Amino acid sequence: MLKIRLQRVGRKHDPSFRVVVSDARYAAKSGKALEVLGTYNARFGTPTFKPERIKEWISKGAQLSDTVHNLLIDAKIIEGKKINALPKKTPIVKEVPPEPVKEATPAPAASVAETPASQETVSAQESAPVAEEVKEEVATA
Repeated sequence: MLKIRLQRVGRKHDPSFRVVVSDARYAAKSGKALEVLGTYNARFGTPTFKPERIKEWISKGAQLSDTVHNLLIDAKIIEGKKINALPKKTPIVKEVPPEPVKEATPAPAASVAETPASQETVSAQESAPVAEEVKEEVATA
């Protein structure tokens, strides 16, 4: 498959590109371009294209990269909508901890219910020695 894409030719920190037609199997840096169709200086934003040659390659079945597609729309060589050339990211989903289950009884009623139970344990502890005394009296009698 043929692809019309950018090939970087600029120095460090000075990006400039060639618009080339190459086989999609080869890397853009390989230099195995079939034809140079234009240039694009990203620093100054000045693209130059060969519109007739670009349309001819598109008619032969060459596919456009997203960035070249957007540049050609800006230059009004082709018509259509721009394509988002940025990588597609999935939104970050925050894990929400489950909410604690609320009890059906109100909180003040629960504290009232605990109070008699604590009194029962105290009264049971107080009555335990009395019960032992009763058992001793029954055993001696």
